[in-house]
Amino acid sequence: MKPRWPFVPTHPTLAAIYLAPVAGAPMNAADAVEAVAGVGLNGDRYAVNVGFWQATDACQVTLIGTPDLAWAVRRAPAAQRERLMQGHHRRNLVVDGLKAQALLGKRFRIGEALFAYRKPRPPCGYLDQVEGAGLCRALGRHSGVCIEVIDGGRFVVGDALEIVGSS
Repeated sequence: MKPRWPFVPTHPTLAAIYLAPVAGAPMNAADAVEAVAGVGLNGDRYAVNVGFWQATDACQVTLIGTPDLAWAVRRAPAAQRERLMQGHHRRNLVVDGLKAQALLGKRFRIGEALFAYRKPRPPCGYLDQVEGAGLCRALGRHSGVCIEVIDGGRFVVGDALEIVGSS
């Protein structure tokens, strides 16, 4: 499925879901996914303990906002711009109408799942090794955030992101 962005919704909306079965594997777009409390997303590398950062600094789920992604696309090498728009940023969730850092200290719901902000997710040199030179620099400090699954549940592309309180 092709992600439905960029567009600016009235309320933050889930634009894309990406999963990779193991560290370094291509990110695959999905229409829907099940979040598992305390674990991550079914079918993703971090939920089954085979992510690159698993031993030292793993995230259950990563999220980037389309404003942050648009900023990175402008900074990316020309040959990499389209790749960023196709999930090569290696973040699980893309949300329209929201800068990822706006979730700092928040709990929020997407579909049936409840999430909490954990920390920023800066890019690292591994991104350039897997996806090609220049993406790490392009993403910079606008590279998304780590989030935790508080209550599991299913969600689909197009679901609203609703902030429900503080974490």
